[in-house]
Amino acid sequence: MHVPPLLDGRISELLAGKKIAMTGVTGFIGEQLLWKVLTECPDTTTAVLVRRKGSVTAEQRVESLLKKKIFAEIVAASGGVEKLMAERVQVIEGDLPAVPDLPRDLDVLLHCAGDVSFDPPIDQAFMTNVVGTKALLTKLREACSDEEGNLVRIPHYVHVSTAYTAGRRRGAIPEAAHVHDIDYEEETRAALAMKEHVEARSRSSEQLTKLREEAEALHRQAGYLTTSEDTERRRLEWVKKELVAAGTERARSLGWTDVYTFAKALAERVVADLAPDFRVSIARPAIVESSLNFPHAGWIEGFKMADPIILAYGRGQLPEFPASPDAVIDIIPCDLVVNAIIAVTATEPNLGEVEYYHLSSGARNPLTFRGVYEHVRNYFSQHPYTSGQGSTPLATWNFPGAEPIELVLKLADKGVKIGNKLLSFAPRGKQTRKLATSLDKTRKQLDFLGKYLTLYGEYLQSELHFVDDCTLALHNSLHPDDAVTFGFDSASYDWKHYMEEVHIPAITNPVRRLEAARKRRNARSSTFRELRPAEPGTVLAAFDLDGTVMATNVVETYMWARLPELSPLRRVGEVASLALQLPMYLGAERRDRGVFLRSIYRRYAGADLAKLEDYVDEKLAPMILDRMSPDAIRRIREHRDAGHTTILITGVIRPLTRPFEGLFDTIVAADLATDADGVCTGFLSGPPMVGESRSAWLRHYAQLHGIDLNNSFAYADSHVDLPMLGAVGNPVAVSPDIGLMRAAKSKGWSIVEWPEMSPLPRWKMS
Repeated sequence: MHVPPLLDGRISELLAGKKIAMTGVTGFIGEQLLWKVLTECPDTTTAVLVRRKGSVTAEQRVESLLKKKIFAEIVAASGGVEKLMAERVQVIEGDLPAVPDLPRDLDVLLHCAGDVSFDPPIDQAFMTNVVGTKALLTKLREACSDEEGNLVRIPHYVHVSTAYTAGRRRGAIPEAAHVHDIDYEEETRAALAMKEHVEARSRSSEQLTKLREEAEALHRQAGYLTTSEDTERRRLEWVKKELVAAGTERARSLGWTDVYTFAKALAERVVADLAPDFRVSIARPAIVESSLNFPHAGWIEGFKMADPIILAYGRGQLPEFPASPDAVIDIIPCDLVVNAIIAVTATEPNLGEVEYYHLSSGARNPLTFRGVYEHVRNYFSQHPYTSGQGSTPLATWNFPGAEPIELVLKLADKGVKIGNKLLSFAPRGKQTRKLATSLDKTRKQLDFLGKYLTLYGEYLQSELHFVDDCTLALHNSLHPDDAVTFGFDSASYDWKHYMEEVHIPAITNPVRRLEAARKRRNARSSTFRELRPAEPGTVLAAFDLDGTVMATNVVETYMWARLPELSPLRRVGEVASLALQLPMYLGAERRDRGVFLRSIYRRYAGADLAKLEDYVDEKLAPMILDRMSPDAIRRIREHRDAGHTTILITGVIRPLTRPFEGLFDTIVAADLATDADGVCTGFLSGPPMVGESRSAWLRHYAQLHGIDLNNSFAYADSHVDLPMLGAVGNPVAVSPDIGLMRAAKSKGWSIVEWPEMSPLPRWKMS
């Protein structure tokens, strides 16, 4: 029977005078590892490998890290962050696999960095976990060798892996190397080549045509640039999706659950091959969640694997779950993992013998999925999540298995697609937006469940049993004075206490506070700002007309302006002709807004422009002003009072904008071309101001007049106005159509409702 190295003294004494180089300190486990070493091992120094993030240097990132609350006590005791860093935290700027030279006086290299996503693209998984580990070990050897390459210092290399490197095995998993004959060099070459292969496929004419047509179906009216941007976004998403799928399938074809565990398993083999003359330990945590005791009960950074499930159940969004009720979900508190890793760091393994440690709970303190469900249900029964749950009773899970849930998901997915198709033909309005929001919520729930089925399906049915004899032996060798501070016996705590009193409150309370704070704030998001006075000529506010400032459409305004000058007989003929051609006009409007407007304005041929203007001034002005939204008028006046330049941008013909001249500083409208006698030709004197033409006009105007668009505002109601809204720093979607509503939500733009004066339904056409 293998006997692991044990501890012979207090951990702080065993690590005294040593220098520990660490990776991953900006991550969940790494942050607490650094805190624990700095706090409990006063005579130990550290060196941390941290990458630059944009313009923020590694040094600055570590400074920010040490200013977090958990480091406050040790920072104060050291006399400040700068002094603590100068004395005990050496910063090494670098990344994996671009590892710089390591300190030549280090004793331990604790490698905790790595891609923690279960579904990274295959090239990313290998670059981080396999290539990165190779680079790190190469630099470690150089740091511990003389100029001739002879090893003059024997380091202890501690590698943090995952218990799930066992792959799709079943039953007891020993604390030992996993038996397989996979060539990690060959797999790495293939993984990196896959990136180039998929990139090339994404640029083929067939694939680009498909992606472009998808983008055009959604954004054609907004313009070519908007469509091209969305096409490229779709291409990049497609590349990532294909690389994720390639990683998943390759991993499963070789016996692993996903590319994350596959790459981690190959990284373990890299360690065994490249460090035969080092002291080597490999720690394999299971599912790491919030701390039991240290730095405080419930300490956690971000959401981990089980947390979205817990929150979704509490919100009433998870009616059933596709797990095996008796399967063990192997959760381990973070502070136990950290304590165990530091204890491993303090050991002295034999040269050439890799030591393995399972940091898990399933062997001696198992928690089943049914147990998790019962604890979560108990908690939310006592502490209802009312903002999401409302009066809906908590769901009762019967654990029917994955197949029935997959069938329900497929049927629900079809229902959502049909619903969205029908909504595309529905008249615009608040009720339509409400239905679209409901469909979006259902889609989000389906995507959530689908992700868990795809990504975590095998974990939910897991029958793995991680033996932790070596880890328990190491715990039992702790000095009595270290039992509380460094203990890591996974059988030492009660799941009811941990789940219901520590972990679930730790992940739900911050979310509750955040949502309560949002409720206290104005329902409008930050882009609908309270207006402050500005230097005149430095800020603009651009407004769309139809559907934003007033309730009407191009066909309706044409009839207002054109019919009165016709004889009764010609009026009947004109209305009949318009009715017959309306389907054609609507089809043109869906394809290209500019073509549609030109088609309508052809009907002005023969009209007297001067008479049309007089008619608007004398007869139509009151009707037009009556159609204006009081909220729009109020907001326009607020902008003018603040010294902002107010601009109306519309595809409506200029005569119909005459009633607004007192409200706006500048009006951009469609100008009808006339002959020498002032008679309209049916053509425009320039292209209609729609889609990307509006954003281009705004940028040109701002450049000419020295206006800061980042501080400027724009208001519009249609998806076609995305370019105009995107041109300013404060875009506002006003009673938007479904496309704009969804875009605004994804971008974090304000959505406001400005009730119309007209009770009649309307269809956006300009």
